[in-house]
This record gives sequence, structure tokens and C-alpha cells, in this order.
Amino acid sequence: MSIAELVAEAAAPSMEQVGYSSDQCLKCNVCNTVCPVMRVTDKFPGPKYVGPQAARFRSGRTSPVQIKDWPILASPDVTVDYCSGCGWCTAACPAGVKIAEMNSQSRARLRAGHRPKLRDWGLSQTDLVGRVGVLFSPIGNWALSNRLVRWVMETFFGIHRKAPFPKFSRRTYQSVWKRRLKKRDISLAFAGAGSARATSLPGPDKAVVYFHGCAVNYYEPHVANAAISILERNGFQVIVPPQACCGLPAISNGLYADARGKAHKNLEILADYARKGYKIVGTSTSCTHTIKAEYREMLDMHDDDTEVVANATWDICEFLLDLHDHGRLDTGFGRLDEDLPYHAPCQLRSHGIGLPAMDLFALVPGLRARDMDHDCCGIAGTYGMKKEKYDIAQSVGRPLFDKVRASGASEAACDSETCRWQIEKATSVRTKHPVEILAAAYLAGDRARAAGDGAGSAAGSGAATVN
Repeated sequence: MSIAELVAEAAAPSMEQVGYSSDQCLKCNVCNTVCPVMRVTDKFPGPKYVGPQAARFRSGRTSPVQIKDWPILASPDVTVDYCSGCGWCTAACPAGVKIAEMNSQSRARLRAGHRPKLRDWGLSQTDLVGRVGVLFSPIGNWALSNRLVRWVMETFFGIHRKAPFPKFSRRTYQSVWKRRLKKRDISLAFAGAGSARATSLPGPDKAVVYFHGCAVNYYEPHVANAAISILERNGFQVIVPPQACCGLPAISNGLYADARGKAHKNLEILADYARKGYKIVGTSTSCTHTIKAEYREMLDMHDDDTEVVANATWDICEFLLDLHDHGRLDTGFGRLDEDLPYHAPCQLRSHGIGLPAMDLFALVPGLRARDMDHDCCGIAGTYGMKKEKYDIAQSVGRPLFDKVRASGASEAACDSETCRWQIEKATSVRTKHPVEILAAAYLAGDRARAAGDGAGSAAGSGAATVN
């Protein structure tokens, strides 16, 4: 094997390599010290124990391509199911052991060959649940706010009665976008992979592909509206292709076969754009991290489509900050005189891109953004929605909730949808995506200029601090 091949192999570890990375474990316990779940419960013995230490007792390594062919572990440890998958252990490991990924794969192996729980299957079917919920949104929203219905969900399905659930939209964002294009008489950007070959499509320097994810499509269209308004303001035409769930809920629930199917659907559509040079921008930091990393590290997908799409994918705040670094970001923000607690979710930190939202907030005059500096809100996607894990999730997030409430702010910010729902439910503080804050700042600037108040549009006088 050439040096180039060895470097490429090391940069994109396969599922089997993730398991073998346990041999690098130093038994230093750093992973245990940063684990938010181990900190609050004895039910989880820690990432080192269920990860690299237990991996040494697992036998029968085979090709991970077909999940059904995976062997049962020689020493199955069901406590691995209490790992929330936050990724702090992997990020902290000085030896580079893929601990969180190892735990996720162990969970999948434990469940391979068994019919999944109806709850776990349902929580991973975000497109199915979303479409049905939108279709019957008045009934669905009433049901999710009804105590009796929530009691039934907890008693018979294991979804905690107090778990945070957003309200369904009246329409999917895909249908809203189609109407918008039709109204504008734009005949592009909604024909799947083929549209990347359309002669009317702007070049990659003037257009971006928007991966909205399930949250926007079924629950939070306002996030997409804010993101698209910002992208268009900065000179980009937005392409919104058909797309499926990124697959992260299925990965989190150990349903790798389902996750791989969703991944292939997305890659089939996105790869053509990526090869044309278009950047893929997402407002769900969980979705973008899944596309960037977890298709390769969790699902062992290393084909050309996976690589080219991963390399083209950006979190939206990462993308906007890159524009600013190159002098291309419109900084005509108006004044927002407010305190803003900010939580950086685990998935964002896994990107390894710093805290781009905080850097952007610093460009907004009067905005006093403060990083709450807490590791995890506890929800971890669907983890904190489950009956047996709800109290653990609340304990993990409690210091964050206390900080947000103590700030006295009227709103907070967070890049991940489930984290926003968790924080808002626990604190009653309206929690927004960073792009919603930036869109409001642009609007304030426009109003100030319209009123002839040039002082209101000065950029760079905001403040961003760590608590």
C-alpha cells in the first residue's frame, strides 16, 4: 500500500478500523471525566468500559456491509445503550480512539437480527412521522399537547410524557419551496440530481445547495426562511433539491440498515451538485455532521459519492463566517440591544470548526452573546425523549437550564433543533437558530437605514463572551 493510500485510510476509518482503534486506548480515563451521562447516573459505567475496554472481548469481526450478518457479541453489555452518543469522549481522547463511534456500532450489533422496538423504529422514521403529522397537523398538535395522549405514549410506547416535541407545520417546506418557485416562475433547482446539469443553473460561485433536514421540512420553516434570506442577501441563489432524512435518528437507535438506505438517497441527489463545485449548506448542525463524518465513520461508506458530498458540506454558520473571512459577507447588521445565552450543541463541537455563531454574533452591534459553556443539554437527538432516559437527560442539562434562566434573557440561541426544543421546554425561554438572530439584525439595519440612522448599521461593535 502506498503512503497516499495509508494516509487516506487513516483519515477515513472504516467500521472495522473504529473497532481496532481500541488497541490505542491508554486507560487514562479522560473519556470518563468528560462524559456527561456518567457524571449523573450509575446506570452507565462510562465510555472507556463499554467502548475500548469491552471491545477487547468482542469476537467475530466480519464485513460490516450487511448488518444482518454481524455476529452477536461474545460479551454483550447492554449498558452501552445508555451512551447518548454526544461524542465528547472521542473529542477528548488523547490517543484518537473512536469511542463514541465504537459504542454506536456496539449498540447496532446488539440489535442486529432482532425486531426493533416500535418506539425506536418510530423515532427513527422522521420522514414518515413528519409527513403524517403535517397532513393531520391540527389533530397531531392537539394530541401532543394532551395529557392523556402523552400518558398513553409513555405507558405503551416508552416515550416520556414530558419529552419535548415541536408543533407540526401546516405544510412541508418542500411543498412551500415548490410554490415559491412556481410563483417566481423559476424553472430550476427542484428536479433532483438532473437539475445540476440545467443550463439555467448559476455557477457554484453564485449558488448553494440547501440541505434543510427534517426539522425545517416538518416543524421549523421559519429557520429556512431566515437562512435563505441571508444567503440571497449575500448574493447566492438557493437550490433546494428533494432530500430524505440524513439518517442520524436511525443511527442513534442502532438501525444502521435504515440509516444506510437514507444516506444512499441523499448521496444520489447531492453528489452531482458536489461534483459541479456547489457547496451544500445545512441549518441542522446534526445533519451536516452526519453527512460530513458519520456516513463514513458509522456506516462504513467510503465510495466516491460519500467523499465528494462530505467535502462539499458546510454548516451554515461555518459558511457565513468563511464568507466574512474572505471579505464577502454583508455586515449591514442593525443594533440588537439584548443579552443572548448561546449553547453550542455536541454535534456542532464534533465538526471541529470552533463556534462560528459566536464569531458572527460579535458582528452585531449591541448584541451581548454569551456562550453558556456547558457540554450537553441532555436530549442527544431522541435519547432524552425515552422514558428510561428522560431523567438522565434532564440531569445532564440542568446546569445549562439554570444558566439560561439566570441570564434573564428573553431568548436564547442554539444550532441544533432538538437542543432548542429541549432548552425551550425546560426553561420557557424562546430558543432560536443563530440565523434567525442574524436575520433580525439585518432587518434592524435595513430599518435604521430607511429611517436615515446610519449609526444603527455600524458592524463589529457586538460582544461575545464565554460564561
